[in-house]
Amino acid sequence: MASNNTVLVLGATGGIGGEVARQLRDAGWDVRALRRGPRQELERGDGIAWIPGDAMNRQDVVAAAKGCSVIVHAVNPPGYRRWSELVLPMLDNAIAAASEAGATVVMPGTVYNFGPDALPVLTEASPQRPTTRKGAIRVEMERRLLLFSQNGGRALIVRAGDFFGPRAGKNNWFAQGLIRPGHPVKSIKNPAKHGVGHQWSYLPDVARTIVELLARRESLDAFSAFHMAGHWDADGSQMVDAIRRVAAQRSGTEPRIDAFPWWLLMLLSPFVTTFREMREMRYLWQRPVRLDNARLVAVLGREPHTALDDAVEASLAGLGCFEARAN
Repeated sequence: MASNNTVLVLGATGGIGGEVARQLRDAGWDVRALRRGPRQELERGDGIAWIPGDAMNRQDVVAAAKGCSVIVHAVNPPGYRRWSELVLPMLDNAIAAASEAGATVVMPGTVYNFGPDALPVLTEASPQRPTTRKGAIRVEMERRLLLFSQNGGRALIVRAGDFFGPRAGKNNWFAQGLIRPGHPVKSIKNPAKHGVGHQWSYLPDVARTIVELLARRESLDAFSAFHMAGHWDADGSQMVDAIRRVAAQRSGTEPRIDAFPWWLLMLLSPFVTTFREMREMRYLWQRPVRLDNARLVAVLGREPHTALDDAVEASLAGLGCFEARAN
Protein backbone atom coordinates (compact mmCIF):
# COMPACT_ATOMS: atom_id res chain seq x y z
CA MET A 1 0.00 0.00 0.00
CA ALA A 2 1.38 3.40 -0.99
CA SER A 3 1.68 5.76 1.98
CA ASN A 4 2.69 9.10 0.47
CA ASN A 5 0.46 12.17 0.28
CA THR A 6 -0.06 12.18 -3.48
CA VAL A 7 -3.64 11.87 -4.66
CA LEU A 8 -5.41 11.64 -8.02
CA VAL A 9 -8.89 13.19 -8.11
CA LEU A 10 -11.24 12.00 -10.83
CA GLY A 11 -14.07 14.48 -11.27
CA ALA A 12 -12.19 17.52 -9.94
CA THR A 13 -14.17 19.85 -12.21
CA GLY A 14 -17.39 18.78 -10.47
CA GLY A 15 -18.86 19.79 -7.14
CA ILE A 16 -17.67 17.18 -4.66
CA GLY A 17 -14.50 16.30 -6.61
CA GLY A 18 -13.44 19.92 -6.83
CA GLU A 19 -14.13 20.56 -3.16
CA VAL A 20 -12.13 17.49 -2.09
CA ALA A 21 -9.26 18.42 -4.41
CA ARG A 22 -9.01 21.95 -3.00
CA GLN A 23 -9.22 20.83 0.62
CA LEU A 24 -6.61 18.10 0.13
CA ARG A 25 -4.34 20.69 -1.51
CA ASP A 26 -4.84 23.04 1.43
CA ALA A 27 -4.07 20.17 3.82
CA GLY A 28 -0.66 19.69 2.20
CA TRP A 29 -1.38 16.91 -0.29
CA ASP A 30 0.14 16.83 -3.77
CA VAL A 31 -3.04 16.82 -5.85
CA ARG A 32 -3.35 15.60 -9.42
CA ALA A 33 -6.57 15.96 -11.39
CA LEU A 34 -7.54 14.33 -14.68
CA ARG A 35 -9.38 16.43 -17.23
CA ARG A 36 -10.10 16.26 -20.94
CA GLY A 37 -8.46 18.97 -23.05
CA PRO A 38 -5.05 20.12 -24.31
CA ARG A 39 -2.35 20.46 -21.66
CA GLN A 40 -1.89 24.20 -22.33
CA GLU A 41 -5.51 24.79 -21.36
CA LEU A 42 -5.04 23.03 -18.02
CA GLU A 43 -2.41 25.32 -16.50
CA ARG A 44 -4.41 27.12 -13.82
CA GLY A 45 -1.87 28.11 -11.21
CA ASP A 46 -4.17 26.78 -8.47
CA GLY A 47 -1.71 24.37 -6.87
CA ILE A 48 -3.32 21.36 -8.56
CA ALA A 49 -1.51 19.39 -11.27
CA TRP A 50 -4.06 19.09 -14.08
CA ILE A 51 -3.36 16.13 -16.34
CA PRO A 52 -4.97 15.71 -19.77
CA GLY A 53 -6.91 12.48 -19.97
CA ASP A 54 -10.28 10.77 -19.90
CA ALA A 55 -11.71 8.75 -17.02
CA MET A 56 -13.16 6.40 -19.64
CA ASN A 57 -9.65 5.59 -20.88
CA ARG A 58 -7.98 3.08 -18.56
CA GLN A 59 -4.46 3.88 -19.74
CA ASP A 60 -4.99 7.56 -18.98
CA VAL A 61 -6.18 6.80 -15.44
CA VAL A 62 -3.42 4.27 -14.73
CA ALA A 63 -0.73 6.68 -15.97
CA ALA A 64 -2.11 9.61 -13.96
CA ALA A 65 -2.32 7.49 -10.78
CA LYS A 66 1.26 6.21 -10.91
CA GLY A 67 2.89 6.94 -7.55
CA CYS A 68 -0.38 7.98 -5.86
CA SER A 69 -1.49 6.61 -2.49
CA VAL A 70 -5.13 7.68 -2.96
CA ILE A 71 -7.57 7.93 -5.86
CA VAL A 72 -10.71 9.97 -5.23
CA HIS A 73 -13.43 8.67 -7.53
CA ALA A 74 -15.91 11.54 -7.80
CA VAL A 75 -16.57 11.56 -11.53
CA ASN A 76 -20.13 11.37 -12.87
CA PRO A 77 -21.67 11.84 -16.32
CA PRO A 78 -23.19 15.34 -16.52
CA GLY A 79 -26.95 15.64 -16.17
CA TYR A 80 -27.39 11.91 -15.45
CA ARG A 81 -26.87 11.20 -19.15
CA ARG A 82 -25.67 7.69 -20.10
CA TRP A 83 -25.30 6.70 -16.45
CA SER A 84 -25.78 2.99 -17.08
CA GLU A 85 -23.16 3.03 -19.85
CA LEU A 86 -20.43 5.14 -18.28
CA VAL A 87 -20.48 4.93 -14.49
CA LEU A 88 -19.30 1.36 -13.97
CA PRO A 89 -16.53 1.40 -16.62
CA MET A 90 -15.12 4.59 -15.08
CA LEU A 91 -15.06 2.97 -11.64
CA ASP A 92 -13.41 -0.14 -13.06
CA ASN A 93 -10.67 2.08 -14.49
CA ALA A 94 -10.14 3.71 -11.10
CA ILE A 95 -9.93 0.30 -9.42
CA ALA A 96 -7.45 -0.95 -12.03
CA ALA A 97 -5.29 2.13 -11.49
CA ALA A 98 -5.48 1.71 -7.72
CA SER A 99 -4.43 -1.93 -8.02
CA GLU A 100 -1.31 -0.97 -9.95
CA ALA A 101 -0.41 1.96 -7.70
CA GLY A 102 -1.31 0.31 -4.39
CA ALA A 103 -3.71 3.19 -3.74
CA THR A 104 -6.83 3.56 -1.61
CA VAL A 105 -10.00 4.35 -3.57
CA VAL A 106 -12.26 6.97 -1.99
CA MET A 107 -15.82 7.39 -3.25
CA PRO A 108 -18.43 9.90 -2.09
CA GLY A 109 -21.62 7.90 -1.58
CA THR A 110 -25.32 8.72 -1.50
CA VAL A 111 -28.56 7.37 -0.02
CA TYR A 112 -29.72 6.17 -3.45
CA ASN A 113 -28.59 2.60 -2.83
CA PHE A 114 -31.12 2.27 0.00
CA GLY A 115 -34.70 1.43 -0.86
CA PRO A 116 -37.86 2.34 1.06
CA ASP A 117 -37.55 -0.79 3.23
CA ALA A 118 -34.38 0.57 4.88
CA LEU A 119 -35.89 3.90 5.94
CA PRO A 120 -36.17 6.01 8.04
CA VAL A 121 -32.79 5.72 9.82
CA LEU A 122 -29.85 4.46 7.78
CA THR A 123 -26.74 2.93 9.29
CA GLU A 124 -23.76 1.54 7.41
CA ALA A 125 -25.27 -1.95 7.89
CA SER A 126 -28.76 -1.11 6.57
CA PRO A 127 -29.94 -3.43 3.77
CA GLN A 128 -29.34 -2.17 0.24
CA ARG A 129 -32.39 -3.11 -1.82
CA PRO A 130 -32.99 -0.11 -4.09
CA THR A 131 -36.06 0.21 -6.28
CA THR A 132 -34.49 2.57 -8.84
CA ARG A 133 -32.02 2.08 -11.68
CA LYS A 134 -29.63 4.63 -10.28
CA GLY A 135 -29.78 2.97 -6.88
CA ALA A 136 -28.97 -0.43 -8.40
CA ILE A 137 -25.90 1.07 -10.06
CA ARG A 138 -24.80 2.55 -6.75
CA VAL A 139 -25.10 -0.86 -5.09
CA GLU A 140 -22.99 -2.41 -7.84
CA MET A 141 -20.35 0.29 -7.49
CA GLU A 142 -20.01 -0.45 -3.79
CA ARG A 143 -19.97 -4.21 -4.47
CA ARG A 144 -17.02 -3.77 -6.84
CA LEU A 145 -15.14 -1.70 -4.26
CA LEU A 146 -15.81 -4.39 -1.64
CA LEU A 147 -14.44 -7.04 -4.02
CA PHE A 148 -11.39 -4.83 -4.63
CA SER A 149 -10.78 -4.63 -0.87
CA GLN A 150 -11.19 -8.40 -0.50
CA ASN A 151 -8.43 -8.86 -3.06
CA GLY A 152 -5.86 -6.73 -1.27
CA GLY A 153 -7.07 -3.22 -2.05
CA ARG A 154 -8.46 -0.53 0.22
CA ALA A 155 -11.68 1.44 -0.24
CA LEU A 156 -13.36 4.25 1.68
CA ILE A 157 -16.97 5.36 1.13
CA VAL A 158 -18.51 8.44 2.74
CA ARG A 159 -22.28 8.51 2.30
CA ALA A 160 -24.16 11.78 2.67
CA GLY A 161 -27.55 13.33 1.94
CA ASP A 162 -28.45 15.70 -0.89
CA PHE A 163 -25.49 17.95 -1.68
CA PHE A 164 -25.49 21.74 -1.64
CA GLY A 165 -22.68 24.27 -1.48
CA PRO A 166 -21.14 27.37 -3.07
CA ARG A 167 -19.43 25.32 -5.77
CA ALA A 168 -21.75 22.33 -5.89
CA GLY A 169 -22.89 23.16 -9.42
CA LYS A 170 -26.44 22.91 -10.66
CA ASN A 171 -26.84 19.13 -10.88
CA ASN A 172 -28.45 18.73 -7.45
CA TRP A 173 -31.82 19.15 -5.74
CA PHE A 174 -30.89 22.44 -4.08
CA ALA A 175 -30.17 24.15 -7.41
CA GLN A 176 -32.60 22.28 -9.65
CA GLY A 177 -35.53 21.85 -7.32
CA LEU A 178 -35.64 24.64 -4.75
CA ILE A 179 -34.34 27.85 -6.34
CA ARG A 180 -33.34 29.35 -9.71
CA PRO A 181 -29.55 29.71 -10.03
CA GLY A 182 -28.42 33.09 -11.32
CA HIS A 183 -31.59 34.86 -10.19
CA PRO A 184 -32.64 36.66 -7.01
CA VAL A 185 -34.61 34.36 -4.70
CA LYS A 186 -38.21 35.48 -5.12
CA SER A 187 -39.80 32.05 -4.66
CA ILE A 188 -38.69 28.71 -3.23
CA LYS A 189 -40.12 25.35 -4.22
CA ASN A 190 -40.40 22.65 -1.59
CA PRO A 191 -40.30 19.05 -2.91
CA ALA A 192 -40.88 17.52 0.55
CA LYS A 193 -44.14 16.05 1.74
CA HIS A 194 -45.41 18.05 4.72
CA GLY A 195 -43.91 16.77 7.97
CA VAL A 196 -41.44 14.40 6.27
CA GLY A 197 -37.77 14.73 7.26
CA HIS A 198 -34.97 15.00 4.73
CA GLN A 199 -31.17 14.75 4.81
CA TRP A 200 -28.91 17.47 3.38
CA SER A 201 -25.11 17.69 3.25
CA TYR A 202 -22.99 20.80 2.81
CA LEU A 203 -20.20 19.97 0.35
CA PRO A 204 -17.34 21.68 2.21
CA ASP A 205 -18.27 19.62 5.29
CA VAL A 206 -18.30 16.41 3.23
CA ALA A 207 -14.90 17.22 1.78
CA ARG A 208 -13.48 18.04 5.22
CA THR A 209 -14.76 14.70 6.51
CA ILE A 210 -13.03 12.86 3.67
CA VAL A 211 -9.77 14.72 4.30
CA GLU A 212 -9.86 13.88 8.00
CA LEU A 213 -10.66 10.21 7.36
CA LEU A 214 -7.81 9.97 4.86
CA ALA A 215 -5.42 11.19 7.54
CA ARG A 216 -6.45 8.04 9.46
CA ARG A 217 -6.72 5.71 6.47
CA GLU A 218 -4.04 3.26 7.59
CA SER A 219 -6.00 2.52 10.78
CA LEU A 220 -9.31 1.92 8.96
CA ASP A 221 -10.63 -1.41 7.73
CA ALA A 222 -9.75 -2.37 4.16
CA PHE A 223 -13.36 -1.59 3.24
CA SER A 224 -14.77 1.26 5.32
CA ALA A 225 -18.08 3.07 4.93
CA PHE A 226 -19.19 6.05 7.01
CA HIS A 227 -22.42 8.04 7.19
CA MET A 228 -22.64 11.79 7.70
CA ALA A 229 -25.52 13.34 9.63
CA GLY A 230 -25.13 16.61 7.73
CA HIS A 231 -28.19 18.85 8.08
CA TRP A 232 -31.26 16.95 9.20
CA ASP A 233 -34.46 18.74 8.15
CA ALA A 234 -36.83 17.16 10.64
CA ASP A 235 -40.13 18.17 9.03
CA GLY A 236 -39.19 19.07 5.45
CA SER A 237 -39.51 22.82 6.03
CA GLN A 238 -36.24 23.83 7.69
CA MET A 239 -34.17 24.09 4.51
CA VAL A 240 -36.70 26.27 2.67
CA ASP A 241 -37.14 28.38 5.80
CA ALA A 242 -33.37 28.90 5.97
CA ILE A 243 -33.30 29.97 2.32
CA ARG A 244 -36.18 32.37 2.97
CA ARG A 245 -34.44 33.87 6.03
CA VAL A 246 -31.13 34.36 4.25
CA ALA A 247 -32.73 35.78 1.10
CA ALA A 248 -34.86 38.19 3.15
CA GLN A 249 -31.81 39.41 5.07
CA ARG A 250 -29.91 40.04 1.84
CA SER A 251 -32.71 41.54 -0.26
CA GLY A 252 -35.16 42.94 2.31
CA THR A 253 -37.98 40.99 0.66
CA GLU A 254 -39.18 37.64 1.94
CA PRO A 255 -39.60 35.04 -0.84
CA ARG A 256 -42.77 33.01 -1.08
CA ILE A 257 -42.73 29.21 -0.72
CA ASP A 258 -44.47 27.17 -3.41
CA ALA A 259 -45.22 23.47 -3.73
CA PHE A 260 -42.82 21.62 -6.02
CA PRO A 261 -44.52 20.87 -9.39
CA TRP A 262 -44.23 17.08 -9.31
CA TRP A 263 -47.01 16.89 -11.90
CA LEU A 264 -44.86 18.78 -14.40
CA LEU A 265 -41.89 16.53 -13.67
CA MET A 266 -44.06 13.48 -14.37
CA LEU A 267 -45.30 15.02 -17.61
CA LEU A 268 -41.84 15.90 -18.94
CA SER A 269 -39.82 12.97 -17.58
CA PRO A 270 -40.25 10.80 -20.72
CA PHE A 271 -38.45 13.53 -22.67
CA VAL A 272 -35.91 14.93 -20.19
CA THR A 273 -33.37 12.54 -18.64
CA THR A 274 -32.72 14.70 -15.59
CA PHE A 275 -36.45 14.92 -14.81
CA ARG A 276 -36.82 11.16 -15.17
CA GLU A 277 -34.03 10.57 -12.65
CA MET A 278 -35.52 13.14 -10.26
CA ARG A 279 -38.92 11.45 -10.51
CA GLU A 280 -37.38 8.08 -9.62
CA MET A 281 -36.04 9.57 -6.39
CA ARG A 282 -39.40 10.97 -5.27
CA TYR A 283 -39.71 8.33 -2.53
CA LEU A 284 -36.86 10.08 -0.71
CA TRP A 285 -39.12 13.13 -0.37
CA GLN A 286 -42.22 11.19 0.67
CA ARG A 287 -40.64 9.25 3.53
CA PRO A 288 -38.15 10.43 6.16
CA VAL A 289 -34.48 9.72 5.39
CA ARG A 290 -31.87 10.15 8.10
CA LEU A 291 -28.25 8.99 8.21
CA ASP A 292 -26.81 7.79 11.52
CA ASN A 293 -23.26 9.14 11.97
CA ALA A 294 -22.35 7.28 15.19
CA ARG A 295 -19.55 5.34 13.48
CA LEU A 296 -18.04 8.49 12.00
CA VAL A 297 -18.12 10.29 15.35
CA ALA A 298 -16.47 7.29 17.01
CA VAL A 299 -13.51 7.64 14.62
CA LEU A 300 -13.21 11.44 14.28
CA GLY A 301 -14.63 12.53 17.61
CA ARG A 302 -17.14 14.81 15.85
CA GLU A 303 -18.46 15.55 12.39
CA PRO A 304 -17.35 18.69 10.52
CA HIS A 305 -20.42 20.92 10.49
CA THR A 306 -21.25 24.41 9.18
CA ALA A 307 -24.28 26.24 10.60
CA LEU A 308 -27.26 25.94 8.25
CA ASP A 309 -27.83 29.65 7.56
CA ASP A 310 -24.11 30.18 6.87
CA ALA A 311 -24.07 27.19 4.52
CA VAL A 312 -27.21 28.37 2.71
CA GLU A 313 -25.88 31.91 2.32
CA ALA A 314 -22.61 30.69 0.82
CA SER A 315 -24.51 28.33 -1.48
CA LEU A 316 -26.87 31.00 -2.79
CA ALA A 317 -23.96 33.36 -3.39
CA GLY A 318 -22.10 30.61 -5.25
CA LEU A 319 -25.14 30.03 -7.46
CA GLY A 320 -25.30 33.70 -8.39
CA CYS A 321 -28.44 34.55 -6.43
CA PHE A 322 -26.62 37.46 -4.79
CA GLU A 323 -23.07 38.61 -4.21
CA ALA A 324 -20.97 36.92 -1.58
CA ARG A 325 -20.25 39.01 1.51
CA ALA A 326 -16.77 40.50 1.74
CA ASN A 327 -14.59 38.94 4.44
